Amino acid sequence: MPSWKAWTERTGRPERMRNARLRQAGTGFLAGEDGSAALEFITAGSILLVPLVYLVLAMSALQGGAFAVEGAARQAARVYVQAPDEAAARAAAIRAVQVGLDDYGIPGDRAAVTIDCGDGGCLARRSTVTVTVRIRVALPLVPDLLSLRSAASIPIEAVATQTVSRFRRAG
Repeated sequence: MPSWKAWTERTGRPERMRNARLRQAGTGFLAGEDGSAALEFITAGSILLVPLVYLVLAMSALQGGAFAVEGAARQAARVYVQAPDEAAARAAAIRAVQVGLDDYGIPGDRAAVTIDCGDGGCLARRSTVTVTVRIRVALPLVPDLLSLRSAASIPIEAVATQTVSRFRRAG
């Protein structure tokens, strides 16, 4: 038998009378809790929401940096293997990195670009060219006070490899 039926049979009073008496008492544990739910929601919401918003901002900055570095490295390797000579290839690759990073709002002059050629030479047929691009992505909302911005940055690196065409003209 349910507990409310047992109570009704024991006392001879219906359930709604019991609930009315409990409401009238009002001196229980929760009597002074009127209106505190909104305050608790605002406090707990702020404590949880502020770090969550910062996490989203930081992750989006890092993701943007990763996309920028990967795209810049890939494009630099492509440009390098299609250039007519090594001097033009190096200049074109560095320019491709700068343009690729500038598209994402990252200053291209801060990138470290390394170009590594295979054993057969940089532009020899079927040789490989590997371009490595490294940047440091600063975390958002970190002040540049006491050069904290450089300490609170994450290094990101991307490597792209392209093969020189076997139909490339010699010379």
